[in-house]
Amino acid sequence: MKITQSKVKNMMATLIVEINEADYIGKVDSALKKYRKDAVIPGFRKGKTPMSIISKQYRTSTVVDEVNKMMQDNLYKHITDNKVRVLGSPLPISNSEVDWVNEVDFKFEYEIGLAPEFDVKLNGKDSLTYYKITAENKLIDNYCNDIAKRYGKMSNPEVSVEGDMIFCSINQLDLNGELVEKGISNDATVSMDVIIDKKIKNKFIGIKKEDVLVLNVNSVFSNKTDLAAMLNISVEQLQGLASDSFRFTVKQVNRLAPSEFDKELFIKVYKDETIETEKQFREKIKEEAELSFVVESDRMLKNDVVTFFIKKTKLNLPDEFLKKWLVKTSENPLTIEQVEKEYDMYSKSLRWQLIENKVLEEYEIKINNEDLLNHTKKMVAFQMKQYGQPSTDEKQLIDISENILKNEEERKKISDQLFDEKTLVIYKENFKLKNKAITYDDFVKLASEK
Repeated sequence: MKITQSKVKNMMATLIVEINEADYIGKVDSALKKYRKDAVIPGFRKGKTPMSIISKQYRTSTVVDEVNKMMQDNLYKHITDNKVRVLGSPLPISNSEVDWVNEVDFKFEYEIGLAPEFDVKLNGKDSLTYYKITAENKLIDNYCNDIAKRYGKMSNPEVSVEGDMIFCSINQLDLNGELVEKGISNDATVSMDVIIDKKIKNKFIGIKKEDVLVLNVNSVFSNKTDLAAMLNISVEQLQGLASDSFRFTVKQVNRLAPSEFDKELFIKVYKDETIETEKQFREKIKEEAELSFVVESDRMLKNDVVTFFIKKTKLNLPDEFLKKWLVKTSENPLTIEQVEKEYDMYSKSLRWQLIENKVLEEYEIKINNEDLLNHTKKMVAFQMKQYGQPSTDEKQLIDISENILKNEEERKKISDQLFDEKTLVIYKENFKLKNKAITYDDFVKLASEK
């Protein structure tokens, strides 16, 4: 067996695979003998069928299987042994149909796309902006109000005011305003906050138990998913309603009184902290908010790093080959026109993948099983604390983490997170970062513009 690689042209090359009969005949004969041993053919005892009959029935398909297996194994062995850096996978060049019956020597041609040669160097002089998100008073006010509501007390006043939640019995009406027999009926809470129309919202203010409102629900509630849940039907059923008129009968007014900003609240929220005053409480919230924003700042830095490298590192790709490869290997049928339309986005993603792999190689960033296990343990412990679950012992933590890592999809997700963390450390150490304070609102606006 012989594999020959042509000279590189436009970042593409051809691999010619030549297979002679002597290369595969031994494996074919062995396979046919196994067929004979196991074959059950009418007129012959098992294992006693003449070899001529076995050969006539199975030889051609066996030659196809063995030649293809040999070709694939040796094709990728050639690529590995010769350190050929390919993009995608080899594409067969079909010049003509193979005559498997009459030919004994075969020649196959494959086209390959080659990865570009390049270096990635960070010299500490390249500068990027690192945005440090600050929690301004408006944001802290919102966080404080949310916490006060979360720890507030529920009451049931007789008459509603703005902001109350109205628990209603909801019944479908027909086009004449009469109850639909066996129509849609459900008990649900109506929150005034989701009603945009001020006139409709005012109808829910000043009402009491047993009061009745008739509403065309599609014009009142804009979120159709929430509306369908309120009526206890599917979105499809909602869209097919002959009449969207419903009667809302008040069963109860619910009012959530926000908690006072006192020591009782501070202890509930931060039981392990010593917080005596509202000022200390707000400072703690600010500290936690800004700590949580680090994830967003890091994500922005990563995006800026990607943009920087793609602009700085001029990478040529075997575009002609890659377009053909995408058409031929896509799980869903693709036309060359569809590939052309989306190719810029694909090539950008591929260039970044090549650059990032080079960074991993250059800075010897690797992840082993111990890294994965430790990272997963921290993740599990954090989630248990976040949801108020009691801490567990080391053995149980390991068991939970190992069970998570058995799932290949979860394992890959965690591995990607770890690689992101390790590369981010490299970027922070090797770029000249200019810290810039920015409010959360301004950061969101900047991120949307980028």
